[in-house]
Amino acid sequence: MYLKYAIWGVMILSSLMLLLIVFRSRSGGRVVASLGLNVVVAAFLLYVLNLVSSYTHVELPINTATLGTATLLGIPGVMLLVGVKLALL
Repeated sequence: MYLKYAIWGVMILSSLMLLLIVFRSRSGGRVVASLGLNVVVAAFLLYVLNLVSSYTHVELPINTATLGTATLLGIPGVMLLVGVKLALL
């Protein structure tokens, strides 16, 4: 029981320290805003792909793996995910 609270405490403390380090630098806010914008664009791309899945017959789940790949690689990442999906099925 106490271990659970200790783990949560360490997680919260490390998250606060990470935020302090990121926002301490002058360009930290821009990095966080850019990453947030990339996540939103990636989620929108995956949503649109799933929206037109009745025509393309390609459905990709929106989970952390697909969202992370689409966030880091952008449109080529979504195309990579579609290619992997088509190659494996």
